[in-house]
Amino acid sequence: MMLSKVIELLLGGMVTSIEIFLLTLLFSLPLGLIVAGGRMSRFAPLRWLAKIYISIMRGTPLMLQLIVVFFAPYYVFGVNLSADYRFIAVIIAFTINYAAYFAEIYRGGIESINSGQYEAAQVLGYSKLETFFIIIMPQVIKVVLPSITNEVITLVKDTSLSFVIAIPEMFTVAKQIAASEASISALLVAGLFYYLFNMLVAFVMERVEARLDYYE
Repeated sequence: MMLSKVIELLLGGMVTSIEIFLLTLLFSLPLGLIVAGGRMSRFAPLRWLAKIYISIMRGTPLMLQLIVVFFAPYYVFGVNLSADYRFIAVIIAFTINYAAYFAEIYRGGIESINSGQYEAAQVLGYSKLETFFIIIMPQVIKVVLPSITNEVITLVKDTSLSFVIAIPEMFTVAKQIAASEASISALLVAGLFYYLFNMLVAFVMERVEARLDYYE
């Protein structure tokens, strides 16, 4: 296979990996905040529902969740889905999985904030929503950012798991090329991509942490 063709195939896989990464973050970060709210709710059924959801998502393999999300519509509900659903299933599975982890990270950050700040905000006339988003959330973001960074870096590598439902992300493409060419060069290139991408993610998150360091 010509080098230009190899690069073209790998770039196509790289684009798919980046799409999975960005869309997962886009949906899982806000969903995680909603789940964290349910986890801390005073309404017991909602609190237990969120707790069970988090337990299942964190206690079962992401690969299994991908398979269930992809095959359940057909085997459970008898729904025939188009080929495009493969990519949608990947985004759904990744989103609900990572939202569970982000929910617990958010919960830890929110519970670390001194309760006196809520009382002070009430005295100043802030509503509950204003208190949370204007006073509490900026502090929570600073507290949880290192943990979120770890999860984001893990997400970069986990995109390779989408091979289980035949999504041609970069690592899958690299394995196919390696098998056809009897060479590991494509796999090494894929490994380099994941490493450089993680370095970029770490750099960006470090810059964000520096901007949020109010004490410097």
